[in-house]
Amino acid sequence: MLPPILTAVCLTLYGAIRPAAADELMDAGRAVSIDLLLDSAIRRNMIDGGVVVIGNRSGVLFRTARGGYTSAEGFTTVNERTLFDIASLTKVVATAPAIMKLLENGRISLVDPITRWFPELEGSGREEVTLLNLLTHTSGFDDISLPADSPLVSAIQKTATYPAWKQPGDRFRYADINFILLGELVQRATGKPFDLFCREQIHAPLGMADTQFLPQHSAEQIAPTIGATGEAQTGIVQDENARRMGGIAGHAGLFSSASDLSRFATMILNSGTSRQEQIFNERTVSQMTAPYFSANGTIIRGLGWDISSPFSSPRGSSFSDMSFGHTGYSGSSIWIDPERDLYVIVLTIRRDYRDIRQFSRLRSGISTIAASVFSRPRDIDQLVELTITPGENRLIP
Repeated sequence: MLPPILTAVCLTLYGAIRPAAADELMDAGRAVSIDLLLDSAIRRNMIDGGVVVIGNRSGVLFRTARGGYTSAEGFTTVNERTLFDIASLTKVVATAPAIMKLLENGRISLVDPITRWFPELEGSGREEVTLLNLLTHTSGFDDISLPADSPLVSAIQKTATYPAWKQPGDRFRYADINFILLGELVQRATGKPFDLFCREQIHAPLGMADTQFLPQHSAEQIAPTIGATGEAQTGIVQDENARRMGGIAGHAGLFSSASDLSRFATMILNSGTSRQEQIFNERTVSQMTAPYFSANGTIIRGLGWDISSPFSSPRGSSFSDMSFGHTGYSGSSIWIDPERDLYVIVLTIRRDYRDIRQFSRLRSGISTIAASVFSRPRDIDQLVELTITPGENRLIP
């Protein structure tokens, strides 16, 4: 059911509209509510613009784009091909898949101790930390700030000596350092730069031509990232640690478009297959998205992916318990539900970093509407809430 504030009129569809037309009106009316949510967020200066793409294993079902690069007149509008700094989505669109590719090829094991790949940590007391701990944020490590000089060396040194460190295991602590180390591990295990490995093994085979670190597109093709102090940057990663690492890191730094991310989500829903090409084995995808429990069972994560945690707002209220996804600080999110055969991608130019609750509601509201419209069985004999508002219907036939 849609939130009452979005409902303009309710119609009982008993013979007044032929069934096919009723289905179209129901979907059009509810999907337009996503535009209302985006427009409201723009009016309240939460975002300058946003793109939403909804699809299933067969492809895109719905897309919309509202607003633009700034709130001023004559701004550049956003669209499905606009590049966004996707922040922590880097973890699940680049780093975790790269690790799974190494796992699939037998180059690593999830129970590998961290010291196998980082011998610098021998004797530090971190020997019990495994790659599984890094992937599920149960390593016991806390976030750290890196210097501009030798950031990776500093990251490893601080990992070895950080005083707030806890023993690995049940404690969940979301920390970027876990994926900074995993990104470096990919390079050590393959002998290739992390970004090159991701491009060759994941993004290029998927046809994600726009997805890249250090984007080379023109400024008109890249949405600016608005920092917490209000400054706007284009084509430069927002995350300070990623910036100090040269813009290429395992936790942040990737730029992508809604169009490219929809290819990735479709591949996941098709158990690793894209355009008749096997990107991952079905078992690999299942293992990456299977639930791992921590914090006495109150936190559920996949390998990189979020399933149920304080960060799960894009899950909304209608996705299944088998769904998974991730958020990005810059205003991005992706949520995928194999049980409902549905994914929702949200990319925004975020302005408000203080009202976290309202931004979480925006993500949750979009997903709740998406699941209601595109995965719930239709029944012409039900009372259907139909939101009516001017605008073009962007349902994909």
